[in-house]
Amino acid sequence: MTSIALQQSFDLAVQHHRAGRLHEAEQLYRQVLAEQPEHADAMHNLGAIASRRGQNDIAVELIRKAIAVRPNFAEAFSNLGNALRDKGELAEAIAACRQAIALRPAYASAYNNLGNALSDAGQLDQAIAAFQEAIALRPNYLEAYSNLGNALSGKGQLDEAIAAYRKAIALNPNFPKAHSNLGNALRQKGQVEEAIAACRRAIALKPNFPEAHCNLGNALRDKGQLEHAVDSYRAAIGLRLNYAEAHGNLASTLRKAGQFDDAVSAYQQAVALKPDAPELYVSLAVALKENGQVDQALAAYQRALALKPDYPEAASNLGNILREIGQTDEAVAAYRRALAGEADYPEAYCNLGNILREIGQVDEAIAACRRAVALKPDLAEAHSNLGNALRDSGQIDQAIAAFRQAIALKPNFADSHHNLSLTLLHAGNFKQGWEEYEWRWKRKDFPPLLICSQPQWDGSDLTNRTILLHTEQGFGDAIQFVRYAPLVAERGGKVIFGCDPVLRSLLQSISGVTAWVTPGEALPPFDVHCALLSLPLMFQTTIESIPAKVPYLFPDPKSVESWRTRLAAYSPAPKVALVWAGSPTHKNDRNRSIALTALAPLLRIPGVRFFSLQKGEAAAQAKTLPQGMELVDWTQELNDFSDTAALIANLDLVISVDTAVVHVAGAMGKPVWTLLPFSPDWRWLREREDSPWYPSMRLFRQPSIRDWESVITRVSNALSLWLGHRG
Repeated sequence: MTSIALQQSFDLAVQHHRAGRLHEAEQLYRQVLAEQPEHADAMHNLGAIASRRGQNDIAVELIRKAIAVRPNFAEAFSNLGNALRDKGELAEAIAACRQAIALRPAYASAYNNLGNALSDAGQLDQAIAAFQEAIALRPNYLEAYSNLGNALSGKGQLDEAIAAYRKAIALNPNFPKAHSNLGNALRQKGQVEEAIAACRRAIALKPNFPEAHCNLGNALRDKGQLEHAVDSYRAAIGLRLNYAEAHGNLASTLRKAGQFDDAVSAYQQAVALKPDAPELYVSLAVALKENGQVDQALAAYQRALALKPDYPEAASNLGNILREIGQTDEAVAAYRRALAGEADYPEAYCNLGNILREIGQVDEAIAACRRAVALKPDLAEAHSNLGNALRDSGQIDQAIAAFRQAIALKPNFADSHHNLSLTLLHAGNFKQGWEEYEWRWKRKDFPPLLICSQPQWDGSDLTNRTILLHTEQGFGDAIQFVRYAPLVAERGGKVIFGCDPVLRSLLQSISGVTAWVTPGEALPPFDVHCALLSLPLMFQTTIESIPAKVPYLFPDPKSVESWRTRLAAYSPAPKVALVWAGSPTHKNDRNRSIALTALAPLLRIPGVRFFSLQKGEAAAQAKTLPQGMELVDWTQELNDFSDTAALIANLDLVISVDTAVVHVAGAMGKPVWTLLPFSPDWRWLREREDSPWYPSMRLFRQPSIRDWESVITRVSNALSLWLGHRG
């Protein structure tokens, strides 16, 4: 091929290239190289075609060969920068673009390419300077204006970004990329309607523009049009199946719409497309957790941390899951890992303080929460967690102040309202406490109020009306507050009572109730309803007006007589019941329950016959008593609370940690000694050794956190004294 023919082939290839006929251009470039292997322009242009097709390794190789032939090839250095940027080799890309500029200082395209590489590297200030230089060299440079807008948007300078996009559009109203980017910036600024219009304009100009569909989805999602947003994301994915960002945004929108299964699937697709993106694994973990797939969520957080070990948010969220599944030590370690990566991370301090309080490290919890508050004074959750820790440390007034501060920052903060209510009740402020207690229904982790068409009772007269009273929370709560049923009946109406079957036979001994139902049974007709623990508010109960007349519950007489017959075989020694543990699912069980071995000093006291009333897993401890100690265990025969009450009726004293059994004994008017942790449940108030709820009850409180030894010593001394008085 003559030199003239070679040049003609090259020129024709360039024409095809500029017209987008890449296959024809490639064939001609290769023919030129076959005749002249050192043809730098042909090699360079072949590299540009490879880059456009996403064949970045081939592009880099070809362009570097062109540069080797012509070291001062400015265009080649600029395009090499693009190919290296697409490969993710940003430092090399920046160096290549700078070399292009060094060879040709007034090279606007090289400045634009440099700006893109700097933007990807997070060097936004330098990127902005590069784009501005490109525009100064070429005032009508559409792409540079659009890219400048992207960099400004990345810095949060939305007004300047919008101005840059509008300048690009003014230069070319049919520039779809600028319209799409403008829509994104307008959405971030909160101008959602204008954002939607801009994105729709981009799509009208270029219907197969996936980024514009994705940006439209974002704007529609912000407007609350979730179904339309989902459609836009699906359109973007239809145009580009490997569009990870669209899959991720689709997933977040589906999650917002409550479609958790679909959200998980979308996140999994995004992760499959970008397996090395730790942020996507965190989003996937959140969706998995909301979908009840806790183990998989745990694995997703761990994968995020494996990809990015210094990822504080992932570590803190991992701690939240570990805490929920009871892996306390691991949760503490996760929070500390988050803080090691970011020492000024208020949310992690807040979470750490919460779990430290739960495991009894109250002073450390207070310090962590105070640190969170210092770092972020408007973090309502930190104030609320601080309140919990202060309450557990006995600083009740300070705890109330912390809860009130949390509520001032976040008025509808149900958890803090509920915690405030418990603390007010603990302090004896029943008036405000009962009012705040109604916030419990708005807590996410609280069982919902009865769903029915009938209204809640407002405390008004019930003449010619029927009311449904229903239990809530634990068995002890039901036993304590069933005392209000007769007072409700006195308001003049028919009282229906709904409760668990295990409670029914005992609670049926209360007066004033005309019908009983248990879950699964058809409800009789009723006019109004009321949850049991809302009754103190309806009756405006104060400490002085607590309905404390006992007994108000009575076991079955035949069952009582049956136990009396069995107990007749034992000596007339005083009979004392023991309970040492509550339900392990109770939030405060770590603090309220003890091991049976802790009660060994009691079991050594002579002249007493001890009986176990312990149910559940902890009951097995009665089988491994030290030699010489005796504990009669008939708990396998106690099928419900009526059976327990019948046995208690034949005993002289009940000694128990804070469980439902103390309520049974108290409601029967039997002597009962209740062993309380340093920070007990609200119902036991502060400092008192008696209970206004149960006249026959005596309270033994820990003098300091986790100090059960001194409690048992006091109980042992009291029991010895009690025996002496009986003798």
